[in-house]
Amino acid sequence: MPPLPNSIEARDIAFHLHPYTNARRHEEIGPIVMAKGDGVYVEDVDGKRYIEAMAGLWSVAVGFSEKRLVEAASRQMAELPYYHAFTHKTHAPVVDLAEKLIQLAPVPMSKVHFTNSGSEANDLIVKLLRYRANGMGEPHRKKIISRLRGYHGVTLASASLTGLPNNHRSFDLPMEGILHTTCPHHWREAHEGESEEAFATRCADDLEAMIAAEGPETIAAFIAEPLMGAGGVVVPPATYWEKVQAVLRRHDILLVADEVICGFGRTGEMFGSTYYDMKPDIMTVSKALSSSYLPISAVLVNERVYGPIADESAKIGTFGHGFTTSGHPVAAAVALENLKIIEERDLVANARERGVRLQAGLRTLSDHPLVGEVRGVGLIAGVELVTDKKARIAVQPPGALAARAFGLIQERGVISRAIGDTLAFCPPLIIDDSQIDTIVETVRLGLDELAGEMGMGR
Repeated sequence: MPPLPNSIEARDIAFHLHPYTNARRHEEIGPIVMAKGDGVYVEDVDGKRYIEAMAGLWSVAVGFSEKRLVEAASRQMAELPYYHAFTHKTHAPVVDLAEKLIQLAPVPMSKVHFTNSGSEANDLIVKLLRYRANGMGEPHRKKIISRLRGYHGVTLASASLTGLPNNHRSFDLPMEGILHTTCPHHWREAHEGESEEAFATRCADDLEAMIAAEGPETIAAFIAEPLMGAGGVVVPPATYWEKVQAVLRRHDILLVADEVICGFGRTGEMFGSTYYDMKPDIMTVSKALSSSYLPISAVLVNERVYGPIADESAKIGTFGHGFTTSGHPVAAAVALENLKIIEERDLVANARERGVRLQAGLRTLSDHPLVGEVRGVGLIAGVELVTDKKARIAVQPPGALAARAFGLIQERGVISRAIGDTLAFCPPLIIDDSQIDTIVETVRLGLDELAGEMGMGR
């Protein structure tokens, strides 16, 4: 049924170009208009209520409509609604937040630079690595290795770091100097009979071979999510990070941990780097930093990274980078209050404890005729769908199966995300057991209906 003239839906179709959307398809079906949010729930303009099992976009840690964040924004808006950090200016919220992030960091860090999104933060890292290389008198050391199916954003540089075809197609990406090594997805990429440990060794060997082929002296850094999110919730195999970090140390290559999704409790630890015993030189944080109530992100660097950059800024006379709203005082104030809530309510422990229930619940679907693999850690999980379990393939075109499942589950009141043929789940850290059980049962019912449609009933 077409939307009514002058409705929000009709005006959205008329005026709004949506991210991650088939524009022509959107003209046909229009949007779902969300009107309210409360805790783990959102409600559309028709009054239908959903469990937001993706926390928006992997990000609303403390839930929707948290009054303390609203009040923090209001207080700061009334006192200092905006100021910048250019040319030796600062303000209390940005200083307090920088100090807090250094205190929380899983390894010693030196400085924090603020941006407005994870994409911008990772884009800046590309610039920082070039700036640092020039400052060290190593202008050849500027290549960055990422991974196939890794996700690091959508700007020109960060989309190049991203290892997903749809972020490259028709954008003429990736740009020069960005390389992609093996995706560490054991179920999908391992050889027949290859153990997780053996597969991890092969991934590390692939990385080492790439470094050798390119020349170690040309590689600035390796960037990776501790656990891959938007590439389909890919959990690294046992011993992966131990072996990869040994390769990086051997060749004096920096490690960049993209904590945009994993950071601030998602894995059941404050950072994914802690969960996997990673020792990054640079970290990217965003999303749950402010529960995405306001746009803010940050790049944390250690002294090994900061020193040459500071020296180069002295040589040139400035560090020629910054955004008008870098470290915005209202966003910083909201982020500080958000981190206080995460600590005071022990939401990291809640993610760890409720995560056990989420992972166990979803794994009860493993014998479903449409389920190939269930994977995840803490409160992040993926259910990969197939129509042939042995061949590990789904109906064509790719993504069609999960898209249909996503729709059936959403109709029943749970919002997930279809990534290829994987259904992703990443609920707010405040979720309780009964809400987790509702998610699992709703997914089961949706998959049962889909199997029935396909003549694959249990």
